[in-house]
Amino acid sequence: MAKWLERSELLFKKEGIDNLKKANVLVVGLGGVGSFAAEFLARAGVGNMTIVDGDVVDITNINRQLIALHSTISQSKVTLVSDRLMDINPELNLTRITEFLSPERAFEIVSEDFDYVLDCIDSVTPKLNLIIGAKRKRVKIISCMGAGGKVDASKVKVADIGNTENCFLAKTIRKRLKEVKIDKLKVVFSSEIQDETSLKMTDGANYKKSFYGTNSYMPGLFGLYAAETVIRYLLKKE
Repeated sequence: MAKWLERSELLFKKEGIDNLKKANVLVVGLGGVGSFAAEFLARAGVGNMTIVDGDVVDITNINRQLIALHSTISQSKVTLVSDRLMDINPELNLTRITEFLSPERAFEIVSEDFDYVLDCIDSVTPKLNLIIGAKRKRVKIISCMGAGGKVDASKVKVADIGNTENCFLAKTIRKRLKEVKIDKLKVVFSSEIQDETSLKMTDGANYKKSFYGTNSYMPGLFGLYAAETVIRYLLKKE
């Protein structure tokens, strides 16, 4: 056992650490949710990971994204997250994919080699395609819904998408999945009613036509819940 995992092994036991080391996890989206989720997985001892994002750090990311600093503006999120993960665990088998997922790539990128997929994408079409790709290949997936416009940490939970409430993103994804005969999906969501006054409309030049205000802790909390779900599953895997 690596010395840095000593405290983890006390809790997870050798079998658990071995399961995590053998695990292969895909994290798509390295923003406020995914940057934290990937780091939690690495610090737990997950041995094989693929990270995917085509974006660079913007100054507006600093209030909530792990790798967003004034010194990292305009730098690749994949590169920044990769550097952190390898510094945490130099033995991590890490695959880096620096691209935004087209519909075709969203289907291609999921393979049966993955034990779990974390969907941390914040736009509908690639999120939907990633979910469909994982479901069709029977790969376990947890999908993170909308953290914007919300402030109450106690309202965040993991549930099936059919049991979500007060989340516009979950409502949209649920409707679209029903059209392709998918009715089960594990998600992280908040049941808090979104603050409508925090909604900002754009001119459409951005890839988002609208977005809610976000704070420092809610996206990270979503990432924590997603990572916890995956880690607890991997610990019990035979």
